[in-house]
Amino acid sequence: MAIRKIFARYVYDSRGNPTVEVDLTTDKGLFRAIVPSGASTGIHEALELRDGDKSKWLGKGVLKAVANVNDIISPAVLKANLDVTDQKTFDDFILGLDGTPNKSKLGANAILGVSLAAAKAGAAEKSIPLYAHIADLSGSPKPYVLPVPFQNVLNGGSHAGGALAFQEFMIVPTGASSFSEAMRIGAEVYHTLKSLTKKRYGQSAGNVGDEGGVAPDIQTPKEALDLIADSIEKAGYKGKISIALDVASSEFYKDGKYDLDFKNPDSDPSKWLSGQELAQLYADLMKEYPIVSIEDPFAEDDWEAWSHFFEKVDIQIVGDDLTVTNPQRIKTAIEKKAANALLLKVNQIGSLSESIQAAKDSYAAGWGVMVSHRSGETEDTTIADIAVGLRSGQIKTGAPARSERLAKLNQLLRIEEELGDKAIYAGADFHKSVAI
Repeated sequence: MAIRKIFARYVYDSRGNPTVEVDLTTDKGLFRAIVPSGASTGIHEALELRDGDKSKWLGKGVLKAVANVNDIISPAVLKANLDVTDQKTFDDFILGLDGTPNKSKLGANAILGVSLAAAKAGAAEKSIPLYAHIADLSGSPKPYVLPVPFQNVLNGGSHAGGALAFQEFMIVPTGASSFSEAMRIGAEVYHTLKSLTKKRYGQSAGNVGDEGGVAPDIQTPKEALDLIADSIEKAGYKGKISIALDVASSEFYKDGKYDLDFKNPDSDPSKWLSGQELAQLYADLMKEYPIVSIEDPFAEDDWEAWSHFFEKVDIQIVGDDLTVTNPQRIKTAIEKKAANALLLKVNQIGSLSESIQAAKDSYAAGWGVMVSHRSGETEDTTIADIAVGLRSGQIKTGAPARSERLAKLNQLLRIEEELGDKAIYAGADFHKSVAI
């Protein structure tokens, strides 16, 4: 099916910053994708092209990226008469137009918008849902697997004020029997947590961070985990809900150490932790709380600390800043035995084909794959279909609050309804769902 038109514009993300939206039109209709944006971005990520003009949008404009779609990508793609059902050839053509290792010429945000819009057009051309098209592209086996929603219910780090260094505390409904039950349980625990937080920390503590989680003025990880554990118990789901952390430790890595008081300008360097001391803190927390997954426990280039920790624990260790959905970084992490799961963020690498390859490389090494949103999100629901299409078994989309988060979770409810008994819920097998 010939592409008739490709057109980009800027729209706004959930943090009020501009981002790229792409419309791709074929005879089957108009297909639209919006690109997400991160707050704590790894230094090895593909380049998100921003204008840098401080007089508009505080330098965060995306007019250059939009122009690159309209003036460079669109005419070239239309001239090449590409097939939208052949995602790899389509993406390789656009990557060839850019020609840089980190997509700095056209911008990963420009390339990704076109790539995702093409995937939606490809699914329509085959008259199948997007998740089924992605399953075809990736060669995923059946049955389909509905992911466990990792819900970020308490925020710290770069996503919130307060002294708490760890960025995300997530509830993980592994004991649910279906995705819809997991959502109901998660929502009930979230409401219980909000009311308990207000009771303990005052009314304003119920205000939420970038991803919908509460952000009370909590000092330590233990204090946060106690609040969550109490909420799980009070809601009546002890044993059904596990806990996951995204530490985002690159944010507080200084001079080879980890500063848990990094938001304090007068932080005491004598209290900063070595990689081994931070590993011991995690081990102590794991003894006390049902922690099943830790993301970015160490800084993105502190390979020694990652490998040391990996040898000592038997939970899921997720690479985000470490791997940035980049095949080369993933390969290194596999060789160094640094992690056992990939956080898959399509905008870190910049195209759907490369994202699929990153997942396949991870699966081949026996890793898990957690499909993830970004803190700057939109109403685009593509990652819900990616999680089902790739059979990842786990998705991270924020709290069950704020529509840009719930858009993905609501899409998964629709997919569950559509698939019926043709799908299973990953549950406690989230880490190895591809092998179920």
